[in-house]
Amino acid sequence: MKRNVALLALGSVLALSSALVLAQNAPESLLPPGFDKPRPAPSRAATPPARPAPAPVPVTRGSASGSSSASSVAVPVVQQVPAATSASAAPGLPAGVRIPTLQELEAMSPDELDELLGLKPRSDMPPAARRSLKQVGVLADYEGGLPAGSLARQSGALVRATLDGNKGQLVSRWGHILLRRALASRLDAPQGMNPADFAAARAALLVRMGEGEVARAVVQDVDAGNYTDSLTRAALDAYAFTADITGICPAVTVQGGARKDAEWRVLRSVCQAFQGDGTAAMAQLDRMQGGGVWPKIDMLLAQKYAGAAGKARRAVTIEWDGVTEMTPWRYAFTIATGLEPPASLMRDAPDRYAYAAALAPMVPLTTRAEGADKAAAAGILSSAAMIDLYSQIYAQEDITGDWADRAGLLRTAYTGEAPSDRMAAIAQLWDAGKDSRVRYSRMVLTAYAAARMPVQDAFADQSADLVASMLAAGLDANALRWASQAEVGSLTWAQLALASPKRGTPVASGALESFYSDDDSDNYRKSRFLLAGLAGLGRIDQSTASDFASKLEINLNRQTRWTRLIDQAADLNNAALVCLLAGVGMQGDGWDKMTSVHLYHIVSALNRVGLSAEARMIAAEAVARG
Repeated sequence: MKRNVALLALGSVLALSSALVLAQNAPESLLPPGFDKPRPAPSRAATPPARPAPAPVPVTRGSASGSSSASSVAVPVVQQVPAATSASAAPGLPAGVRIPTLQELEAMSPDELDELLGLKPRSDMPPAARRSLKQVGVLADYEGGLPAGSLARQSGALVRATLDGNKGQLVSRWGHILLRRALASRLDAPQGMNPADFAAARAALLVRMGEGEVARAVVQDVDAGNYTDSLTRAALDAYAFTADITGICPAVTVQGGARKDAEWRVLRSVCQAFQGDGTAAMAQLDRMQGGGVWPKIDMLLAQKYAGAAGKARRAVTIEWDGVTEMTPWRYAFTIATGLEPPASLMRDAPDRYAYAAALAPMVPLTTRAEGADKAAAAGILSSAAMIDLYSQIYAQEDITGDWADRAGLLRTAYTGEAPSDRMAAIAQLWDAGKDSRVRYSRMVLTAYAAARMPVQDAFADQSADLVASMLAAGLDANALRWASQAEVGSLTWAQLALASPKRGTPVASGALESFYSDDDSDNYRKSRFLLAGLAGLGRIDQSTASDFASKLEINLNRQTRWTRLIDQAADLNNAALVCLLAGVGMQGDGWDKMTSVHLYHIVSALNRVGLSAEARMIAAEAVARG
């Protein structure tokens, strides 16, 4: 009797869950008419006569060695009838698990019902489609990535320290580009480090660097069924950064109720809406809003986003009164719904929102251009990406004012008939920058226009900026055309002395003295960086370097724990570890945070492991921006 009651209760659960699923506005069937209906049962006349059941076969247990004899052949075994269970527990469930009430079942989503009944798999991918965790990343070595086994034999604790200890803000544009390349490479996990956690640490650092799209690509290289807690956290941050809210849904669906925090619960409901269950999803969001799970503005934005799915659309009014700060998910839901956050909130917001806006296709072009003025200097945007953005602004007839004027100036910088007209447009774009970072971003923007400028005495005064602009995009061959016009000891000469792929003779002490005498940077920072770069590239005699270092009161041979680590990594020819350690040494919000000792060891280590191009560009950038 008790067993019948339990079976009846479980049947009620299954019937009710089926009813709830059928009640939703699911997508229409794509099958031709008739294909979605079961075949009619055959008539009684067509039913073949029942055969007598075969006699039971005695079952003999096989040996542990797996013998192939007839006595060990597997045959069906009749299961023993389980003992009677209490009416409050469903058969097949652990003891003590009760059947939810009707009210609780009505509030459950189909995913939650699947979890209740044990129907939710850990992964819905077939075994043949699942990817290995042997190497994780998006850039193979033949595509420009670093060797896959670079970190396989390194200490996991050391690698984790280089990743977790990096705040993501680097002083060098080229240092940022190099570190991004290392983090995106397809790499084996270091010793003692879970491959998923290794991917998580890299993705988290990429997000801190403003590289949300690369971080998203890294987490997408791991199947959702293999996510660890740290990788789930990194994935949430990456998808929030890119405003790709539904991108996290595969992980949310696979993990289900593994997390109970407010952020996860809201995202589960949002994903449920985009899976065709909009009515139930909106009902759950309403209940969470009443329970104060998330701030009111965030819940309204989530409802507006989820309400755009399926037939459960509703109008949601967003009011920003009383909102005093911007948060990642708040910004993601705002731009994902086609809204613009209030200017008062964005005025003093961290740079990460400017970086996100520069790459977000749903953001207005002028807002993207404002973000690009920071993102290009940081290394997030290339010169080609900047030109494409300004080209769209130029083609948009309804954009007027300063941004339209700048787009027109850029067109003149590239297509003006007279070199003087092009130079005037380039200089005007540079000088319109409100600070040094924006000015350098405009140099990235005009790099290819600078490369088209003729080498003439008329432009000698602008040659240093023209060279810096070209080197910002890696156009060292174009920049070297100015070598014959560069006066020894000038800023133009200093950049070219570092950027040149080869140099036949060491730099003479007289050239260094000439540069030093005209150096007006704080505490002779440019002279210090010039010495550090030349010494790191091996382009100066040891005695000359020692004499000039004494004059500048610096000691390039000073050792710290970090210098010993990066030197040892270079001795082992480990490019990946050198890149990670170089990233640690280049942290800061400006070149005034970089020391000549750090620059020397970074340039030297990169040059020794075969990354001489990056070493030259970092050294030249240091002198240009120091």
